[in-house]
Amino acid sequence: MDTSKTNPATRIPLELSVEFRKSYSRAAAEGTLRNISLTGAFLKSESPFEKNDKINLTFVVGGRTRRITAKVIWKTSSGAGVMFQHFNNRDLQIIDDLMYFVENSRSERRDVLDTIFKKVS
Repeated sequence: MDTSKTNPATRIPLELSVEFRKSYSRAAAEGTLRNISLTGAFLKSESPFEKNDKINLTFVVGGRTRRITAKVIWKTSSGAGVMFQHFNNRDLQIIDDLMYFVENSRSERRDVLDTIFKKVS
């Protein structure tokens, strides 16, 4: 049984500032990605969303500007759940790199805290 359609992908919490444009808009808006998976993310923003809005996200990871397209799947008063629209392997790699960057940063912080606690004890 294929559970990929019924089980959501594992999400990683993060706080990443992004700029986005709705596909029909020239004006850019700002938001924050609050969690992410290979398939989507929660985009916190004061900008209103409609279900099925297509948006173009721009963010910086490791000093490089990245762009990816997404579609609004659901919305709340504080933001929207978006599904990434992977058009090729490069798009998937962008999200994978971001997730790796987030997890690696957490691991480095844990290592620093462990070192500090060892020195204190």
